[in-house]
Amino acid sequence: MKRIELLISWLLLGGVAISMTTVLLGLLLMFVHHPDYLQSAADLERLTAPGAAVPNTLGDVGRGILAGRGQAVVALGLLLLIATPILRVAVSLLGFALQRDRAYSVISAVVLVVLLVSFLLGKAS
Repeated sequence: MKRIELLISWLLLGGVAISMTTVLLGLLLMFVHHPDYLQSAADLERLTAPGAAVPNTLGDVGRGILAGRGQAVVALGLLLLIATPILRVAVSLLGFALQRDRAYSVISAVVLVVLLVSFLLGKAS
């Protein structure tokens, strides 16, 4: 179990570090492609206003990354941040299953299913 705990620790640390780095790269890319955001309050307000051109689907994120759009890279970083605790639950489930701890395996499985269903329901609305 010690190895699983160490893996979870590195997963959480690495997930946050990778997502933070991705968000910062996206911001840098955004300001490199649009230096007017730094010079014009109106342009920056347009970027941060509700309804601004932000990727809304995984497909939008992928197409935006391929096009070199900073907003898509920021969105990817946020998705990685969201995925980090979900992966933690999945690794915990694996660890409990390997230990043959039925109670915690069931609890972890239920939590994982609830998380995944919530994302599917969120996508449907």
